[in-house]
Amino acid sequence: MTLREITEAREQQTLSPYAALSVRSKGRQRPVKPCDIRTCYQRDIDRIVHSKSFRRLMHKTQVFLQPEGDHYRTRMTHTLEVARISRTIARGLALNEDLAEAIALGHDLGHTPFGHAGERVLNDILPGGFRHNEQSLRVVERLENGGEGLNLCQEVREGILCHTGAKKAETLEGQVVRLADKIAYINHDIDDAMRGGIIYPMDIPLDISQILGFTHGGRIDTLVADVVTASQGKAEICQSPACGSAMTRLRAFMFEAVYRNPRAKGEESKAQDLIARLFEYYQKDPDKLPPDYQDIRMREGVDRAVCDYIAGMTDNYAVEKYGQAFIPLAWAVKG
Repeated sequence: MTLREITEAREQQTLSPYAALSVRSKGRQRPVKPCDIRTCYQRDIDRIVHSKSFRRLMHKTQVFLQPEGDHYRTRMTHTLEVARISRTIARGLALNEDLAEAIALGHDLGHTPFGHAGERVLNDILPGGFRHNEQSLRVVERLENGGEGLNLCQEVREGILCHTGAKKAETLEGQVVRLADKIAYINHDIDDAMRGGIIYPMDIPLDISQILGFTHGGRIDTLVADVVTASQGKAEICQSPACGSAMTRLRAFMFEAVYRNPRAKGEESKAQDLIARLFEYYQKDPDKLPPDYQDIRMREGVDRAVCDYIAGMTDNYAVEKYGQAFIPLAWAVKG
């Protein structure tokens, strides 16, 4: 009996009836020989963590564009926080922690440079629109691994797609990540906004703090515990009315005080102009796209290839390519 089989047997004995068992996965787009050590979901975790798209997350904006200081979140640290919250909730509900972690680690792989500012530009430009959850799925199915994708399990792919938007994931693990994403970003964005002097602790409405807590850790602890308690023994992931309402009001406060605050978002228009001009530049001269995107250009059109290339850029790489395209290079004449 292999270690994988032992783990699969343990899942069947210890996990909730509502959990997605590794042995019952709907499988991959292309069949592969099972690993003797890892379950299929553990294998997907490794495939995501070792991907180029995952590594690029460390240089992509979460909320604040190019902040001064080392302690502000990036898309990478956000992803890791979502993964930890997801595993904690999944453990509390006896769900499959590995599946929850795999979905969490992959959920933002398709995010653009410069955060949601970049996403809004591509949504305006690309025919049919651009949504980062759909791009994340495209990354793992089409763009990674030289165009072959990561060949992840169906449950992981579906959870990545459904972490936001109208459709909820079929698995409870996918629903856990959807809620963990909100818990993570609302609270770490508060932390970063306070660090940047955008808001102060007393700005948070008192009635919200009295329910969720007065500190970063206190709010997360309250919200995680509430999800576990409210979802216990149910075929859905939910919150209590009190905590759900308080988190909704906290999110509304963040939109008003931070996400739409000119002090926090003052540089976004520059970032959006940069992406729009880069898109136009490669659209007019697609031969300048890297070789990896020429196949997409031929099969799916120039706009799709340009979008995939720009969406995959880090903030600094986008600035670098913009400089190469639009800023004259320094030159000198030797004496």
